[in-house]
Amino acid sequence: MAKVIVVGGGAAGLVAAWRAASLGHSVLLLEANGRLGVKLRISGGGKCNITHDGLPKDLLAAFPKDQARFLRPALFALDSAAVVALLRREGVDTYVRDNGRIFPLDRPGSAVAVVAAFESLVRRTGVEIRTGARVTALRGRTPRIESLELEGERLTADVYVLATGGASYPETGTRGEVLGWLAELGVPARSWFPALAPIPLQQPRPAWEGVSLREGELRLGAGPGGRRLDGFTGDLVFTKAGISGPAALELSQATERARREGAAWLSYATVPGPPEAADVSLQSEQRSNPRLLAATWLQRHLPERLVGPLIQEAGLASDLRLKELPRAGRRVLVDLVTALPLGAPQAVSLARGEVAAGGVALPAVDPHTMALRGWDNLRICGELLDIDGPVGGYNLQAAFSTGYAAGSL
Repeated sequence: MAKVIVVGGGAAGLVAAWRAASLGHSVLLLEANGRLGVKLRISGGGKCNITHDGLPKDLLAAFPKDQARFLRPALFALDSAAVVALLRREGVDTYVRDNGRIFPLDRPGSAVAVVAAFESLVRRTGVEIRTGARVTALRGRTPRIESLELEGERLTADVYVLATGGASYPETGTRGEVLGWLAELGVPARSWFPALAPIPLQQPRPAWEGVSLREGELRLGAGPGGRRLDGFTGDLVFTKAGISGPAALELSQATERARREGAAWLSYATVPGPPEAADVSLQSEQRSNPRLLAATWLQRHLPERLVGPLIQEAGLASDLRLKELPRAGRRVLVDLVTALPLGAPQAVSLARGEVAAGGVALPAVDPHTMALRGWDNLRICGELLDIDGPVGGYNLQAAFSTGYAAGSL
């Protein structure tokens, strides 16, 4: 049996260590933080969106095609149902939300319970765990890693599994420095890039903090009135600095790319379809209900907390009735519900993303074993891979599945 060192005690590393030890290998798990699963503990605001419901083919359809092709063998080897069953055996019951996201049962510390379950698994299979053990370098040349270095210490093994995470939330230990080590070894990688992150706005609305827009579409354009670049249907929530929520997270990577390329503008449509259709609907309302307040009509489509300020900014009277609404005023109301202007974004923070785009190039890794091509004893798994799926438990499932493949020695 092999001596295996797994670097990183997050989602991928815990599963890789458990899997390798369950197959009879001697496993040492190194974690830079003082405890395991630090990022898991805060995921989903402490509720932990473990995975997503559905068959492997359904989950794969949510990823970009190149990522789906890569993930296919690993996801079929350990799918979401297997993860749920594994946790259930460890006493963590789960439930599925209407949107397919799978969470532990709502109770205080539900994310902590998930970490405890995985920690119990690795300890029970005999994994040696060392926390507060930050790796500083890899030593070797193709085709073998010879050792890795901690502060003042050098460790050797037969197989090395890197599960160090990406570059988001550096306070959890995911600083992304491993790409530098791998670059020195000639491993191809794509630089870290923000993904699934809140979007700060140049002109935020701090007074609207906590207000949500639901079941509409966040749209990205090339400047005010510019061509459409991207869009995502989903909820968003205003923050002091800008916007967050599923729609903002999903569009954050495209927004930052557009911003860097010189033109990005965000708007939100609570009423689907073209403005002309909304205008026809409003004119019909004017005829059938002329005494209705314009503000009341707007409240049907936007949260009440936003309506007063928007009516005022538009220069319309708060007691204006639809029968008194001029054509220009009607156009204002239509624009607010079909393209509420959010404005230009500021730089999206790499550190604040749920995941980071970028990482080790997928063609450089064997998708069945996570072995780095050209290396006999080096495997890569989890967020260190160039994988960034959508919000909803997909990325944690990718971490579990690739960790399982990496530990299947």
